[in-house]
Amino acid sequence: MTEPRLSIFARWPEPGKAKTRLIPGLGAEGAAAVYAKLLAHTIEVARASGLDFELRVTGTPVVAFREGFGRDLIVVPQGEGELTDKLTRVPAPAIVIGSDCPGLTPQILQAARDTLANEAAVIGPASDGGYYLLGYNADARFAFADMPWSTPVVFEETVRRFAAKGIRPAVLPELADVDTIEDLADWPEFLP
Repeated sequence: MTEPRLSIFARWPEPGKAKTRLIPGLGAEGAAAVYAKLLAHTIEVARASGLDFELRVTGTPVVAFREGFGRDLIVVPQGEGELTDKLTRVPAPAIVIGSDCPGLTPQILQAARDTLANEAAVIGPASDGGYYLLGYNADARFAFADMPWSTPVVFEETVRRFAAKGIRPAVLPELADVDTIEDLADWPEFLP
């Protein structure tokens, strides 16, 4: 069986466009600096995991990501559309993650990969009701279509959709992602 590729969804850390919910507390430059640190951390964790991975990017040309985060990176444009459209372009088998989860470790990524050797799907719940990781061995477009993104029901709804297809995703440990200034309380090393 083919091993899943890890797809890291990332945006260019442009002030005013990256981590906008942090702007009230840190300003546009500060929010972008936090995001740049989070993205660099995510790439470092992916490298340490040994998984085959790529960046799926938006916000600037591909070359800027390579120059800023590693010339050896596989970088793919996310393409046009909403998050649902962008996620459906990732071919299975896949593990998709964002780039704003400071608690992510190589061991968690390895556990997701290893789980997919025996299970159809794996999910990592986020403390805000979403998820920080979704892995699947077959087409999972049903898990993305008409999803109420950025709401506290995303994890629950995703699990429900898999269950409706007869799949019970394996569940990884819950982690927190960074959306607000309060989310950084436990992660001062990511402050600008």
